[in-house]
Amino acid sequence: MMDEKDLLILEMLSKNARIPYLKIAKILNISDTAVRKRIKRLEEKGIIEGYTIKIDPEKLGYKSVAHIGINTTPDNFLKVACRLTEMDAVKCVAIVAGGHSIMVDVWAKDSQHLENVLDEIKSMEGVVSVNPSVILERLKSW
Repeated sequence: MMDEKDLLILEMLSKNARIPYLKIAKILNISDTAVRKRIKRLEEKGIIEGYTIKIDPEKLGYKSVAHIGINTTPDNFLKVACRLTEMDAVKCVAIVAGGHSIMVDVWAKDSQHLENVLDEIKSMEGVVSVNPSVILERLKSW
């Protein structure tokens, strides 16, 4: 059972996965041992799946970053999704409900590179439509 302190720990870790346990303990007015036990329990329950870093694609030279909605024929859906996971420029593949069946995040060096990635996706057997949205500026990310 999660309580308010667990939720606060998750919030702090989501903002900074490297926050020291001692700092969390001071904020929550509990011991660092209690923080360690709570985090271990959250990991064991699968609530915390791992720790990661945020990368700014532009600082790595990726000038064209896009979210792309993709629709496929039903019989090629999984094949397309699997092929997308193998593409270097594709950083995230998600199965979604709504206007598209698959959403991907693409990091491209420039607009020509993005166009090449889009052409590659469009040429996959079973792809019906490809709808890119180029990110101009990120105001918030997770």
